[in-house]
Amino acid sequence: MGDDEIDSKAHILHGKKQRWYLGGVAGAGAVLVTHPLDLIKVHLQTQTSKNGVVKVIKRNLLKNGITSFYNGLSASLTRQLTYSTARFGVYDILQNRHKERGEVISFRRRLLYAGIGGVAGAFVGNFADVVNVRMQADVRIAPELRYNYKHVLDGTLTICRTEGVSVLFRGVEANCGRAALMNIGQVAFYDQIKDILLTKEIVKDDMPGHFVCSFAAGTGATIITQPVDVIKTRLMQSSKYSNIGQCILATAKEGPLAFFKGFVPAWIRLSPQTILTWMILERLRIIFPAK
Repeated sequence: MGDDEIDSKAHILHGKKQRWYLGGVAGAGAVLVTHPLDLIKVHLQTQTSKNGVVKVIKRNLLKNGITSFYNGLSASLTRQLTYSTARFGVYDILQNRHKERGEVISFRRRLLYAGIGGVAGAFVGNFADVVNVRMQADVRIAPELRYNYKHVLDGTLTICRTEGVSVLFRGVEANCGRAALMNIGQVAFYDQIKDILLTKEIVKDDMPGHFVCSFAAGTGATIITQPVDVIKTRLMQSSKYSNIGQCILATAKEGPLAFFKGFVPAWIRLSPQTILTWMILERLRIIFPAK
């Protein structure tokens, strides 16, 4: 079966218009479950020692208590409601233009639209990402060095007042690059994998099928985004880097594996996040079909 035949059959199976704003709601629902994993990932990426996942979890639990695993949740939810709404929204809006005309959407177009959506989402949600990273990193640094933001609004206003608005866009270059790759992995890969598996009748358009497709997409997204994610996290958490190049060079001095610090928790976090996001989103699309 050739690519054109797959595209043609997939268009019949998966060619409906979608409501552009449901992605943010699905992302926010997923992050309620995955936020502790994101916090562990940030701790691993910003440490200069070589503590493993178990040691980081144990240290944080004993030192700060179980509730500390939800530090920065307000920022994380805000990020999903801005970042994910924009990235899914732009992707769906661009795709809907072709669906309205009854056109088949090629994989290359999906990659392009997902990349554009990712960049738009990262730019819109960067302020929440900066606050989120700082709130998550607070529990592992000395009390006198902590930012101590009460919530995402407090963090945003404090940064504007004490450091300037430009700091809310710190790391935006790395974040846009990561988000483009992330959206390609999580969204374009998901749609393409789903189309191929539905066309070949390997899975059905149901919850088990959505699970298989989203698991594969989450794994692919983790692999292609991890190096950029490490750089983005370090730029946002610390002010010691004057630009992205300096951060890359400093990380490279720690060895090539430094770019994959936190890979395991990143995969453990991203896989369930991708799975939950898509299973929630597919359900929302059934409940709120596009007219």
